[in-house]
Amino acid sequence: MKTTINKMVTGLIALSMAFGLSSIANAGDYGTQRIAYHVNYDGAKRQTGALRNIQNHINAVGAKNLDLRVIMHGKGLSMLLLPEEASSTKLPVGNATNKQQASIANLKKQGVTFKVCANTLKGKKIDTDQLYDAERTDIVPSGVAEIAHLQAKGFAYLRP
Repeated sequence: MKTTINKMVTGLIALSMAFGLSSIANAGDYGTQRIAYHVNYDGAKRQTGALRNIQNHINAVGAKNLDLRVIMHGKGLSMLLLPEEASSTKLPVGNATNKQQASIANLKKQGVTFKVCANTLKGKKIDTDQLYDAERTDIVPSGVAEIAHLQAKGFAYLRP
């Protein structure tokens, strides 16, 4: 009798472990996602953390399953501002160091787009030439309006 009970208990443990592992394996099945990451702060450490969050997001969901956009306005443009250009703008710091540029380039290769607020460019006296890898097509009229527009289109909002 003890042997039968032990076999049953062992079987139940094995079965519950199999179901547990299978649910863990399926935890990464997030489907397709549309995400708007909002950056409006100039702390280099926090911006680096945001870029790491974005990479972790891609790793979990898969680049082919994501439409991921980073919208920057206000002090958030320091993420793309070349350090040597900060003194000629109204932003206190440029955080687009070589390490930051490498992270951004890697994310762009995976399909992430970075959008820049035209209001901030004008207000902070920044030219796109002073930004790392920014093109005229990356500029949106208003960062906050872009976020609202994307949310209305079903994008989830994240502000790491």
